[in-house]
Amino acid sequence: ISICRDLPNIEVITFSVNGISDLEPLNQCQNLSELYLRKNNITSLNELFYLKNLPRLRVLWLSENPCCGSDPHRYRMTVLRNLPSLQKLDNQAVTEEELSQALVDGEEITAPPARRSVENGCPESTESSAAESTTETESELLNFSLEETNKIREELGMKPVPRDKFSSFSPRETDCNRKKRNNVLNAILLLMKELDAEGLEIVQQTVGRRLQAFRKKELQEE
Repeated sequence: ISICRDLPNIEVITFSVNGISDLEPLNQCQNLSELYLRKNNITSLNELFYLKNLPRLRVLWLSENPCCGSDPHRYRMTVLRNLPSLQKLDNQAVTEEELSQALVDGEEITAPPARRSVENGCPESTESSAAESTTETESELLNFSLEETNKIREELGMKPVPRDKFSSFSPRETDCNRKKRNNVLNAILLLMKELDAEGLEIVQQTVGRRLQAFRKKELQEE
């Protein structure tokens, strides 16, 4: 997610199921309008502090993060009190009545959370991270990453990535490495939005050479 510091004009970010815990890199994304962070490792609603000065943010999906807690009403009211410009939260439309109620029931966030030593995208080993390495969760991670990656590719006018190509990870690959690879892929696709025609041609030529090198290596190994 640190790549977002270099993308001030980015409008849509989809990083669901990626072990993200810190939203500070997003505070300079002044054109951000849609942010999808479902099922990450965001532990504190104080992370909303970094989103409060994003004037165009209209859609936020934050559900299934630890910060949502056990009280759905308090969670929703706190988010809406601090981000009153939202039109949709967790795939549910925001009403004027909710915005008024949020001023009463929501908690005002005035400071960022305490810094943590856990690196985004690769949390330390805990019971929850161990549970996320189950086959079911890995499959869900792939589904979300594939769906969101193809959404970005569609916006760029590119063909969707076939599932068999996207899921060709080594069985010995760690969950952390898999998340990093997905993050790199998403970051590259997002950065491509910033390129003009000449830049895209350079990327195309570079990718072509890389693919030829990989195919040559595969033939040699066979």
